[in-house]
Amino acid sequence: MKRRTKIVVLGSALLLTAGAASAATASDAPRQREAAALTGTARLYRSAGDDITFSFDAHLAAKDKADPSKATGTFAFSHYLNGEGARAEVKVDCLLTGGKVAVVSGVVTESDLPGAEGKRVGVTVHDLGRHDRLGYSWASTGSPVDTKELPKCVSSAPFEKVAKGTGDFTVVPWQPEL
Repeated sequence: MKRRTKIVVLGSALLLTAGAASAATASDAPRQREAAALTGTARLYRSAGDDITFSFDAHLAAKDKADPSKATGTFAFSHYLNGEGARAEVKVDCLLTGGKVAVVSGVVTESDLPGAEGKRVGVTVHDLGRHDRLGYSWASTGSPVDTKELPKCVSSAPFEKVAKGTGDFTVVPWQPEL
């Protein structure tokens, strides 16, 4: 007897089944979309040659959809020019996204910039494909150290351009129930 094979599409997974029997299990079920996310790495464009990099791995789980302050993850940034500068690692404490724009904040957990550890910083990303833009909470003060008592999920407009060929930020839009 000839057996028919059919292809069943579940989310992004393909399952091959023989006859009418299904090989699907609970682990093959489509995963619930996370409520929001900001991921990726890019260098900023500066004509003076500054080496400025931002990397993000920030997520808001579907179960926490109503509370952006339950976001988890990390982000990092560095700024060097002529061999001098600093870097920082940040633990995420809030993530808000709308369309292709994300605002993430967190507290600096490790840095070689004196006075930065323990400070909250915020970053805004506009996911424009190869032409992403970025802004940060210390834009008007010049340093994360000089920012006083920044609330969660606060940053500046995304005024900086990323360097050509480096923009790979991905923003998953937040869709709260209104």
